[in-house]
Amino acid sequence: MRILTISTLYPNAVNPRHGIFVETRLRQLKKHYPDIRLTVIAPVPWFPFAHPMFGQYSEFTSVPLTEIRYGIQVYHPRYLVIPKIGMNLTPVTLGYTLKRQIRSMMRQGFQFDLIDGHYYFPDGVAITEAAREFNKPFTVTARGTDINLLPTFPSARKRIQEVMTASHHNLAVCDALRTAMIELGAEPDRVSTLRNGVDLDLFSFSDEYQQQLLRKALSLPLNIPIVISVGLLVERKGHHLVIEALRQLPDALLLIAGNGPQKKALTALAKQYGVANRVRFLGRLSQKELSGYYGAASVLTLASDREGWANVLLESMACGTPVVATNIWGTPEVVRQPRAGTLVERNAAAIAEGIQHILDNPFPRAATRHYAEQFDWSATSEGQYQLFNRLIRETS
Repeated sequence: MRILTISTLYPNAVNPRHGIFVETRLRQLKKHYPDIRLTVIAPVPWFPFAHPMFGQYSEFTSVPLTEIRYGIQVYHPRYLVIPKIGMNLTPVTLGYTLKRQIRSMMRQGFQFDLIDGHYYFPDGVAITEAAREFNKPFTVTARGTDINLLPTFPSARKRIQEVMTASHHNLAVCDALRTAMIELGAEPDRVSTLRNGVDLDLFSFSDEYQQQLLRKALSLPLNIPIVISVGLLVERKGHHLVIEALRQLPDALLLIAGNGPQKKALTALAKQYGVANRVRFLGRLSQKELSGYYGAASVLTLASDREGWANVLLESMACGTPVVATNIWGTPEVVRQPRAGTLVERNAAAIAEGIQHILDNPFPRAATRHYAEQFDWSATSEGQYQLFNRLIRETS
């Protein structure tokens, strides 16, 4: 079985955490079914300037055109993105780039049986065109905002619906997204849920004693509650609400892991609320580094207003740390028992109350880890393998 995965959400040497959830699912598929031959096309926007003054855009110039990640060949062709008119133009430029890249690869002997696509817009639109040109079956996996946000724009909604109709099968990472896709017009028998799992080896368990050792190693205080909030520093991730909630948790230290445009605003907000001395910005961390901080923390908070399947929740639980998360989209499918954590409304008072509840009513860390162990990757990988096999047989 020769699978070509296509997604603009995929890690690279410059930004190894970008779209890491797509790479992780692919790595797990390779782990469980080593006979599969995997290749990835992960386009990045073309940008002419490398100077750091251009922020994240300057990083695009340093992304290699090709690299091997975890034994998987990854190509990073460039596609044109023009601000403000990108919603209409990007599917076209991305489609052109994909077809050109595939033609080039095929001239060198590359062959594939199926396209494993991710994200419905603009990726799915471009993938649909490529699949038609090369007469290959394809799937597209919904990840979150492509279904719970972008369809609010009429032009994007129409194109997303077209992709759902053309795709040989549609996938969602949680049942909430699957339901929304059916409401958008996808045929129920052509939409399946394949949830994300968690790497139980990478995100290793820390019991109460090991938690103290981690705190020492990370220069964290030993005897106070430590709250960690992980994600891009943007409004929708809700870090500002966790900072506000800290006012009602006078003994707690807040760790914020991630980079983004709101760094200065969040720093100023912490000063405004008088909690700046209890907030630490950790920057962008590798998964291995995150595992250590999860293990050292008392609780993880996720205050997002939109999520598909939030990987950080299971990552934290696998390390033994319970979560407080806003009650949205696929999150109730992840946080189903008290030993996993608690669901709250998206406001500072509710978040603070949820954190305090966990601090006052702790479960053994081993109980939280045991809960996370049911979310390994085996079932998801098997579901992918069986689906891909069936589609290839049916279209050959």
